[in-house]
Amino acid sequence: MAKHVFLSLVLWVLVSACAITPDSIVKQPMTAKPAIANTSIAANGAIFNAAAYHPLFEDRRPRYIGDIVTINITENTTASKTGENSASKEGKASGEISSLFGRNLPKASVAGSAANSYKDKADASLENTFNGSITVTVVDVLANGYLAVAGEKQVSLDKGTEFVRFSGVINPDSITTGNFVTSNQVADARIEYRTNSKIDAAAVASIMARFFLSLGPL
Repeated sequence: MAKHVFLSLVLWVLVSACAITPDSIVKQPMTAKPAIANTSIAANGAIFNAAAYHPLFEDRRPRYIGDIVTINITENTTASKTGENSASKEGKASGEISSLFGRNLPKASVAGSAANSYKDKADASLENTFNGSITVTVVDVLANGYLAVAGEKQVSLDKGTEFVRFSGVINPDSITTGNFVTSNQVADARIEYRTNSKIDAAAVASIMARFFLSLGPL
């Protein structure tokens, strides 16, 4: 029995040591291929070249599926909440007895008091800062001309990998020179930064040590 438990533990450690891709809040393709180009022969002239044609008064902003745009992520969020409740209650009672059934008695008095108070106070604050940039791909063009974009960037550092994912809808008019858009101008923005890593050898040794110590006598 102990042998099977040991083998199960070793297998669990090996599986846990493998790096896995963390789950994502971006639930759509990270990129899209542009439409297949028309293979028909272009009617080029002595000066005009269809492949190099560009309107004189038109810029090079992304507008088609497969075009790319760079998102400048500048997210700064601060939130705070404070709540306080208090209540109090106080009561007093007193009495005096000088006679009973028509007979005079030694004067006696009775008094009592009670007090109850309650106070509750809570304070919460949250601050989030995320700065960086990521180049995303136009994955869809909406009926109103807005662009649905999404993209992912992976950076591998030693034994771990950093994942930066982004998706949202942008207005083509918000795209500046150089095809840049700030993240606070993106609708339905989903921005995430996650990492995965392998279990260090010291951590594995610590887990196994705790396991064997748990089987031994105290």
